[in-house]
Amino acid sequence: MDASGLPLLDRRIADCRACPRLVSWREEVARAKRAAYADWTYWGRPVPGFGPADARLLIVGLAPAAHGGNRTGRMFTGDRSGDVLYEALYDVGLASQPTAVHAHDGLELHGVRVTSPVHCAPPANKPTPEERDTCRPWLVRELGLLRPTLRAVVVLGAFGWQAALPAFAEAGWSVPRPRPAFAHGARYVLDGVELFGCYHVSQRNTFTGRLTPAMLRDVLRTAAEAAGLPQAE
Repeated sequence: MDASGLPLLDRRIADCRACPRLVSWREEVARAKRAAYADWTYWGRPVPGFGPADARLLIVGLAPAAHGGNRTGRMFTGDRSGDVLYEALYDVGLASQPTAVHAHDGLELHGVRVTSPVHCAPPANKPTPEERDTCRPWLVRELGLLRPTLRAVVVLGAFGWQAALPAFAEAGWSVPRPRPAFAHGARYVLDGVELFGCYHVSQRNTFTGRLTPAMLRDVLRTAAEAAGLPQAE
């Protein structure tokens, strides 16, 4: 894979208009805006992955938030879910700073890339199965480009898990049948890549305590160790 592969993929993702419902929603949100962000120029496009092309650890979410990634143009940036995720990555030594405010805030990830199976913000945070499947080729291509260095994957939530396993199969990994079941703390090996399940960093999970910062850090530390990444003491 040439070095231009992932940047080119990111540009192609950002220009995608394959799902009419998602295109209409993301652009309407970008026009109407939220009052707190009235002075922002929303991204209003599909949000590509974020992180280095030689990442050893991949984090797979669900889809961008309407006033988060759809506003800032960067995965998990500008919303409460991103606040939780990037603070945890910083705590374990995988991010340069604990906050993610906008796409040019200086945040860098160390050996980690963040992506999602659906790249457009969906209404009510719920993409349809058809939209998930339409978006899958982007994830398949991303996995193929990352394969030379990829050693571990953390999947956030059951939706991401259900979307990621077929993408792994299409990208050439051997996925067992029946497919491994999602659970927080689940750990499976797929052709040399270790796959970890983690509850999603949604407000529903973090506000209720279903997913605590300590639980998230534990999964990230274990995955980073499996990927051979250095961690903070």
